[in-house]
Amino acid sequence: MTKRDFMSELPEFQSGHVWLVGAGPGDPGLLTLHAANAIKQADVIVYDALVNDDILGLASDAVELHYAGKRGGKPSPKQRDISLKLVELARAGKRVCRLKGGDPFVFGRGGEEALTLVEHQIPFRIVPGITAGIGGLAYAGIPATHRDVNHSVTFLTGHDASGVVPDAVDWDSVAKGSPVIIMYMAMKHWSNIRDRLMAGGRSQHEPVAFVCNATTDKQKVLETTLGASIEDLEEAGIKPPAIVVVGNAVKLRSALDWLGALDGKVLEPDPLGRSNLQDAG
Repeated sequence: MTKRDFMSELPEFQSGHVWLVGAGPGDPGLLTLHAANAIKQADVIVYDALVNDDILGLASDAVELHYAGKRGGKPSPKQRDISLKLVELARAGKRVCRLKGGDPFVFGRGGEEALTLVEHQIPFRIVPGITAGIGGLAYAGIPATHRDVNHSVTFLTGHDASGVVPDAVDWDSVAKGSPVIIMYMAMKHWSNIRDRLMAGGRSQHEPVAFVCNATTDKQKVLETTLGASIEDLEEAGIKPPAIVVVGNAVKLRSALDWLGALDGKVLEPDPLGRSNLQDAG
């Protein structure tokens, strides 16, 4: 069997092109090969606030770095200005890597930027990345899906383009119909969101986890309940960026916290109490 040199077959980054690249949730090891290839070839990297410095370190010494981060409550570049900057750089003949935390098409405004490139006839490539709502939870030992917990999952954002809780979300339907809810950018308005979920029928005793700085060496995880979450957040001092997950998938962390196990944590083999149910039957 002839072995292929797959690395040598990765695509060439051509001048005047823009690659919209997902940098993953933080750990450089979670970059895809296409993402690493883009970073190494780029003349210019336009990067977001959540891109790890170690990931930027993969770029060439000659690369131009342009910060385009958006953080709540702080001065941020306007989205239209970022999109037009990509057009300007590409028209100057640069190989432009637009580097976005997670996946560019999951609450990352990658679609908006790609549509601007299409409008101005700029050639582009999409490089998907591991989104924090899946990869970040996995590093916390919380699966997005588990057949004994959920056969569906809802991903939503905690604020809309104007920075408020999105009224476009049918919160009552989400509360009633989704066994596991995974939320991006929900910390700022958590009190409001928590109240809406409970008004929709979620129990105050339902498990909730906040995963802060997911997959990095600064990762922190707070396990609590809907009812106690406000007070527990204040006491723990958890701050954004964080992923919030609501549902019984959080219970699995006592068995699946693999990072904790590396530090000596003893994992619980039956977090859902299934053996007790089987014994009772």
